[in-house]
Amino acid sequence: MTTLYGIKNCDTMREARTWLKENGVEYHYHDFRGDGLEAERLRGWIGRLGWEALANRRGTTWRKLPEEQRSDLDDGKALALMLRYPAMIKRPVLEYGDTVEVGFSPERYQSLFF
Repeated sequence: MTTLYGIKNCDTMREARTWLKENGVEYHYHDFRGDGLEAERLRGWIGRLGWEALANRRGTTWRKLPEEQRSDLDDGKALALMLRYPAMIKRPVLEYGDTVEVGFSPERYQSLFF
């Protein structure tokens, strides 16, 4: 099962969803805001990729955080912030088999699926 995680009003999410549809890849869409995010799933992503790969530090949510929340992050603090502010997670997150991908690249998706 392929699952695409993110939020609806994200341009990169729209690009990824369009690519998947145009290439006939069946997937389940999971909206962080509407469907929530399980702590264990996020903990697993952090364990595999590191919180740094998942944190969208260019986004509005990150920039609006007080400096004391952004400094001295570790896995546990980052996990808590991302659960509280799911828009802080880079998008999309794609689970495909044993693979977890962050961000969208048509070339990378092409290599994963074909």
